[in-house]
Amino acid sequence: MPDLQMPFTAHLAELRKRLIICFGAVGIGFAAAYAFSAEIFSWLVQPLIKVLPPGDKLVFTALPEAFFIYLKASLIGGIVLASPVIFYELWMFVAPGLHQKEKKFVLPFVIISTLLFAAGALFGYYVIFPVGFRFLVGFSTENIRALPSLQLYLSFCLKLLLGFGLVFEFPVLAYFLGRAGIINSRMMAKNRRVAVLLIFIIAAVLTPPDIVSQIILAIPLYLLFEGSILIVRFTGRKKTEEGAKEEME
Repeated sequence: MPDLQMPFTAHLAELRKRLIICFGAVGIGFAAAYAFSAEIFSWLVQPLIKVLPPGDKLVFTALPEAFFIYLKASLIGGIVLASPVIFYELWMFVAPGLHQKEKKFVLPFVIISTLLFAAGALFGYYVIFPVGFRFLVGFSTENIRALPSLQLYLSFCLKLLLGFGLVFEFPVLAYFLGRAGIINSRMMAKNRRVAVLLIFIIAAVLTPPDIVSQIILAIPLYLLFEGSILIVRFTGRKKTEEGAKEEME
């Protein structure tokens, strides 16, 4: 029993160590971003400000709300600044299960994962936000006026930015699943219709309730899926026989 339990407890201890480092990195990033919290907040609200009717502004209904939105804006900045550390710790956690050659790819993994995360967040900010917010604000009439709350907007913004950043990590996830032999390119191609359905469901969950923004997000997600098929085809488990022989030697 101890022999069976030790690997599991060791994994838990390793996971705890990696999570502590990640939280510490986010904390340091948060402290650094807080010095620019006003600039970060001003940048985050621009997509909504641009589509509001002239003279309309964001409001806060509780006295501490304005203070907490700057903390939340700093948290967003802290997560972005800490993302390379987070991806590095993720790699180090799964590295023991990789081949010796694969362990050397830590730098490309961190760079690619960080760039994909940033690309997803920026795609949401510059492409989805303007379309989605214009649709939502468009329901204003002579008798109905949009008065967005700062707290609710920042929470909504944080969820969307993190969501877009994470879904753009699909090629990285596909790489690891392919190396583990859980998926292969033939399986992915065969289930392309199911993948398209799931992509539109994800797009519907992440975007405001209008078909235009859903399609705009679904298109790059589908392209990422097709790219992931190629990644798995050339890096999947069937290509690791040489690495397995090297480990046996």
